Amino acid sequence: MALKWDVIIVGGGLAGLCSAIHLRKFDIKVLLIEKNKYPFHKVCGEYISNEILPYIKWLGVDIDELKAELIDSLSLTTESGRCVDTKLPLGGFGLSRYHLDFYLYKIAIQQGCHVLEDQVMDIDFLNEEHQISTKNNGIFNSSIVLGAYGKRASLDKKLSRNFIEKKSSWLAVKGHYQGKITPNTVSLHHFEGGYCGVSRVENGLINICYLTSFEAFKKYKDIDEHQKNVLYKNKALKLVFENTTPIFEQPLSISQIYFDKKETVHNHILMIGDTAGLIHPFCGNGMAMAMHSAALVSSMVKDYVKGKLSRQDLELRYKKEWKNNFNKRLNMGKLVAGLLGNKLYNPILLRIMTSSPALLKFVIKQTHGKPLSIANL
Repeated sequence: MALKWDVIIVGGGLAGLCSAIHLRKFDIKVLLIEKNKYPFHKVCGEYISNEILPYIKWLGVDIDELKAELIDSLSLTTESGRCVDTKLPLGGFGLSRYHLDFYLYKIAIQQGCHVLEDQVMDIDFLNEEHQISTKNNGIFNSSIVLGAYGKRASLDKKLSRNFIEKKSSWLAVKGHYQGKITPNTVSLHHFEGGYCGVSRVENGLINICYLTSFEAFKKYKDIDEHQKNVLYKNKALKLVFENTTPIFEQPLSISQIYFDKKETVHNHILMIGDTAGLIHPFCGNGMAMAMHSAALVSSMVKDYVKGKLSRQDLELRYKKEWKNNFNKRLNMGKLVAGLLGNKLYNPILLRIMTSSPALLKFVIKQTHGKPLSIANL
């Protein structure tokens, strides 16, 4: 395998894989390094807004072939028994990361992307070139590096990123289930310290994924006890758990989830997906944002590799475009999640939202974008 590449992508989730496929369409030499072996599960809400549909079709994704669950409605419930239903302005679809990531991985391979199963230990920038040190395969060099390795990793500490020493009070739990739920609907169930998303993915499977504060969780000895003592206080959510059967032997979990601002460009590494910024799961748009960020960065990197952009212009433009496309969404997500997590404002906000489908729809619009144009990709 060559040691010098046009672009090296660190991390093979949605953002990394979409970038790899995008860049290969323009015959750019791409190495993608992913530490896990495909396919694998990830903690994720697994709902994707239709705003990203034109882009992934352009990449070669066939939604019908993937047997995605079409979703056009949202239901919000509270512990007090209040409930509101509304149509999603754009709608979307449910698809597991296990299924979608593996599908994108196979497209990337077909397009000529080299995928290396290894862990990146460090990234240096010397003389206008990146040196990427891997655990098992030595050092690789490239002009451009895309950081797409997820929410939080040991590499962040090695790179001395500004957020990594800050403690986060959030953890997430996810599992797949079989059973019956309202079709074509993503349900959000609020409980003390967090909220839970429930929706179908491919082949009739149900994804249940919830975010909770560590403060609320640590009072209990394990996930099962926390669910029964906290989540079950929301009767609608209790009904979901009692009428479904888990498929995973144990649910997946991830802690130290950080929602505050991160650097979009760090030491000349262009960060994408969750590595650049994470929207609160209540807004249900993290997967679409990850793929949208791949579209943004890839179109600019293509111009850089072809000699149409300098490195400085590339980095400045990417920072600007990230801010223009995502800052409003991230800020709205943070505001809503903050109010929901506040014991004083929480009941008021939930009462207003469950009384007004129009307000709920307004919040959704603020955290979602318009269908992505592929005209300038």
